Amino acid sequence: MIIGNLNGQLIPATKIATIKGAKVLHAADVTSALNTLYSGKSVEIIMASEEIDISGLLRELRAQHIASSVICCGIGDNPEIAVKAIEAGAVDYMPLPPDEELIAAILENISKKDLKNEMIFNSTAMEEVLDIAKRVAPSEANVLITGASGTGKEVMACFIHKHSKRNKHDMIAVNCAAIPENLLESEMFGHEKGAFTGASERRIGKFEEANQSTILLDEISEMDLKLQAKLLRVLQEKEVIRIGSNTPIKLDTRIIATSNRDLEYEIKKGNFREDLFHRLNVINIGLPSLKERIIDIELLATHFIKKYAKINAISPKDISINALEKMKEYNWPGNIRELENCIHRALLISPTDKIEVAHLKIKEPEKIETLENTEKNAILRAMEVYGKDSGKAATALGVSIKLLQQKIKKYELEK
Repeated sequence: MIIGNLNGQLIPATKIATIKGAKVLHAADVTSALNTLYSGKSVEIIMASEEIDISGLLRELRAQHIASSVICCGIGDNPEIAVKAIEAGAVDYMPLPPDEELIAAILENISKKDLKNEMIFNSTAMEEVLDIAKRVAPSEANVLITGASGTGKEVMACFIHKHSKRNKHDMIAVNCAAIPENLLESEMFGHEKGAFTGASERRIGKFEEANQSTILLDEISEMDLKLQAKLLRVLQEKEVIRIGSNTPIKLDTRIIATSNRDLEYEIKKGNFREDLFHRLNVINIGLPSLKERIIDIELLATHFIKKYAKINAISPKDISINALEKMKEYNWPGNIRELENCIHRALLISPTDKIEVAHLKIKEPEKIETLENTEKNAILRAMEVYGKDSGKAATALGVSIKLLQQKIKKYELEK
């Protein structure tokens, strides 16, 4: 987004940014720019001329938790304006008229930072996954993203769409697990007025909404076989028919599906269609569990601390060494989602400026029952069954009465 005019000096900047692949929006002033941002439009980079109230713009962006990067533009080199803008929170100062190589370098630098902000990682496991995602994003291939709950499948889907050729339109998401089976067909394909009881008006389905864009079928393994067959036809024919209609509607839609289940195993069990699986599984991206990316835990935790400190209008807190070690030792069955909730809670309940182990409220992993516990529980069960008859209890346990009495004394089981 470019704010301001500055005597036409920003027009060349618009052309250069467009050539470099950026989609450019224009706003006459800060108010117009903020109205665009408030409407939900996602803007990565804002180039604002020095005539604009940069400090006021940055304050409002921070207050509304809008993470756009701001570049201040001014005629010629002006160290005083540059320093003031950067102190206020701008990421860079760009002298005008614009230099093509400088604009390219600034855009590339901010894009790299945004990439790290989108997908927070340092681990090799995530680097390999993201490398695949970046390479397939511009293609038209359908993508199947697999991974346990909480690993970030929807975030990855958003990343792929954002870096695709279809990103001029919003990605449309359907949560197959959250919508009742009897409503999911209408949700996806739409219906005509009077198609069924309660269909008081025509409804456009999610596939039609996603025309020329991307549709995310989240947790597709939860879809029943009957609906899977209808979805397969949509993918094969590249058209959809609303419920209650005979008229096909042509589609130009890319499919991204996610699943927390092993779909090949579900196929063997008869729960998922093999032909649909092959239609979706053109590109498979498997996300690692948080336990497989321990190196990312501190980075993610710090990110969540900053995020929730801002949301709750409190100061960020440090994580103690012991708390960090505890987090690295823990198994995180709920993955990133569980870590996020854990950090949010710890940030709020910690009475000091540091998060300690006690604030994490991490459940201890279940301990393997020891031989002694097994023996003790067996004796207790025998005593419950046979009461004071030590002879029958000993016989049932396969030990002598004397040994049984010794064990009862050892485990302090006398009544």
